[in-house]
Order: sequence, then C-alpha cells, then structure tokens
Amino acid sequence: MTATPPARTWSGRFDEPVDERVKRYTASVDFDRRLAPHDIRGSLAHARMLSEAGVISTSDLADIERGMALISSEIERGEFVWSLDAEDVHLNIERRLTDLVGDAGKRLHTGRSRNDQVATDVRLFLRDALDDIVQLIDGLQSSLVEQASRHAETLMPGFTHLQVAQPVTFGHHLLAYFEMFERDRSRLVDCRRRLDVLPLGSAALAGTSYPIRRERVAELLGFAAVSENSLDAVSDRDFAIEFCAAAAISMMHLSRLSEELVLWMSPAFGFIRLPDRFCTGSSIMPQKKNPDVPELARGKTGRAYGNLMTLLTLMKGQPLAYNKDNQEDKEPLFDSVDTLADTLAIFASMMAGLTVNAPRMLAALRDGHATATDLADLLVKRGMPFRDAHEAVARAVRAADDHGCELAALPAAVMAEFAGDAGPEVLAVLQAAGSAASRNLRGGTAPAQVRAQVERASALLKARLT
Repeated sequence: MTATPPARTWSGRFDEPVDERVKRYTASVDFDRRLAPHDIRGSLAHARMLSEAGVISTSDLADIERGMALISSEIERGEFVWSLDAEDVHLNIERRLTDLVGDAGKRLHTGRSRNDQVATDVRLFLRDALDDIVQLIDGLQSSLVEQASRHAETLMPGFTHLQVAQPVTFGHHLLAYFEMFERDRSRLVDCRRRLDVLPLGSAALAGTSYPIRRERVAELLGFAAVSENSLDAVSDRDFAIEFCAAAAISMMHLSRLSEELVLWMSPAFGFIRLPDRFCTGSSIMPQKKNPDVPELARGKTGRAYGNLMTLLTLMKGQPLAYNKDNQEDKEPLFDSVDTLADTLAIFASMMAGLTVNAPRMLAALRDGHATATDLADLLVKRGMPFRDAHEAVARAVRAADDHGCELAALPAAVMAEFAGDAGPEVLAVLQAAGSAASRNLRGGTAPAQVRAQVERASALLKARLT
C-alpha cells in the first residue's frame, strides 16, 4: 500500500504551506460535510462507469466500493475524522479512501474535477431536498383542507385594508392558502425538473479526454439528462438561485398566514386558539400565551430573502468558468432548505390542531356593516344605477353609525329613506349567512362552493399519494 498523499492534493505546485488563517478562511468542510452521502453516491457511480469503460480495473472498483462502504459507516457512527487540512468534504473523503485502499483511491478522481464533482453533489442534495419539501407542502395542504371541510359554513369577516369588507367562510379563507401553496409546489416541481441535469464529466471546465460515458453516470444517479456545455455546467448555480427564489415566495406565503394567526389569536380578535405546544408564556406576565411559532416564521422569512440575495450577488460578477466564490453557495442554500422544510412541517401540525371561536367571528361581522354591498346589489337589481346605489347605502351606513347599531337593525323608517321598501327582502340580504350563500359561483365563498373546493383539493392530494 502506498503512503498517504499530502492533505492538499495540489500542494506540489507550492513552495510554502498555506497560512493558518487562510486555511481557516478558505476551508468549507465545517459546512459542506453535509454533502458526504451525495459525494459518496456520485463517486461510486463515477467509479463504476470508469471500470465499465476500462479506465480503471475491476479490482480498483471493488476496492473503491469497499472503502466507501467503510467511510459511510464511519460517518453514520460519527467516527469519521474531518480535517481542516483537507479543505472540503471531497478531499476529506478521498484522503480517507486512499488511506483505506491505497492507489485505487487515487485513481477515483480520474476524468473529473472538484468543479464538476461539487456541482453534481449539490444537485443530488437539492433534488432529494425538493422531494421532501414537496411532500411537506402536501402535508400542510392536507391540514388546510381538513380544517376547511370542518368550517365550510363558519362565517367570519373578510377584510380589505384590514377593515371589515364582506362575509366569507373560514373554510374559504383557509383554501386561499391552499392555492398559494399549490403554486409554491408547482414552482418547486419545475425547479427540480431543471436541476435534474448531470454536470459530472465536464471536469474542470473543458471536459475530459478519457473515454468516459456520461450517460451511464446519469443513469446510475437517476438524472434525466447530461449537461451540454462544460463551461456552463461547472459554473451554473441557477438551480440553487431558483430554489431559493421559490423558497422565499413560499416563506412569504407562510409569513402572511403567520400574520393572520397572530392577529386572530390576539384578544382583540379572539378568532382562534393555537395548541399550547406551539406557544410560550411570559417570564413576567402569567396570563400571556404568545404565538411564538407564527411570529418566528415571520422573522425567518427574512432569512430566506437574504439567502436569495446572497446567491444572486454571489453570481452576478463571475466570469466563466468556476470561481472560488461558489464555495459560498452552500450555506445559504442549506439554510433555505432547512428553514422552509422545518416551517412547513411545523405549520402542518399547528394548523391541524387549530380551533375556532365561531361566535367571536360572527360577532365581528356585526361591527363593520359587512353586508352593505349586498344591499347596494339589491338596489341595483331594483333598477337603481350602481353609483347611486353605492351612495345611498353609504348614507345608510352613516345613519346606522349615528344610531349606534348595525345596518340590519336600522329602524325601518330610516332605512326606507335610502332603500325604499325596507321589507323582508332588505332584511334578508343584510344577513351574513345569506350574503355568503349568494356568492355561489366557482371560486366563491358560498358553503356549497367551499365544499366543492374541498372535494377538488382532496382528490388532488389523494392522486399524489397513488
């Protein structure tokens, strides 16, 4: 067995060792060791292809496979010794492999560079992460659909400008978030499709002169295609940027939901209760129950935005091909993956456990004249131009405020000044339940439509499980 190679595989070119501060500054092993399973998987596929192409022997392949199995076991048991001298995950694994199997370990890097190696590892990592995140979105959507089914007829105020606007059902409100997360899911699926391209074989930047079979490696690793330009393949991080953009949008949707949960849980609203396991108390005020999870999700959304801007800034000034700048792509990518995945998983459980104070929601409808538009619509149906109807109802609302009552409780004689005949028809349209039920068109808030939306959403989620 040959002697262990230098820690830095390129050190033969240099007359002095790397400065210790520079070593710490340039090393990435503290964070890119997370890529180890993907690095090993990519290396095994590369080695098998090299053996099939006759570039390395079958004996070398057997040694590499044996050594990688030992390394995988050491990493899983937490016994692998990570070295700053070896810079990154790739050289740490290669050095250990050479320790274990000798020259076969040195031959593994034939026909590739760390440039195409890391590009492959990151794609493998993100592809797996995307599959997990898509399933987490499905889980959150399932919780929303279950709650929407229970609350297809639960009335609440719909808001614009955070002012009471019109009656909606709580189920309809939750299904709005189902649609947001459905778009998020679609973006992530598209992102996965575009990243499913193998860069390995591009080597440092120009390809390789060895008779390798890139399509075989793609087959072994499950990639849909191989890259068409070696310069682009080693320097491209569009897929990471695209994921971080999709993650930022999804976190924005989670932040919007968080804002509503915080408002709804406050005593001023009192619309919902969150399970205790998602809340904390105060160190000084014993009555407090703080919605920490939604609040923190709002804050973590800023991390996702920052990660996206980091990657955009990282790439904007890079000439072709690979540059050391790209070492800085992993931490923001990893952070966005973790932040989005954790938030989705927690929200799925939290939304499933949410309980509703339906009487408080209904009472809130009485405070804002939520059915005023319904009265205006009735006057239009009676032949009044809409602008005149709008003005008449606005004056009726002012009169109700002066009388200190809701619109439906305005004395009939006063209502008649604005709406003419103030008989049962007027009183009927001023009821919240009737208002919601009248929006009985696809996409509307009528309970019948909410139940139809629930049915469509449930069928979609069920189809994804088959």
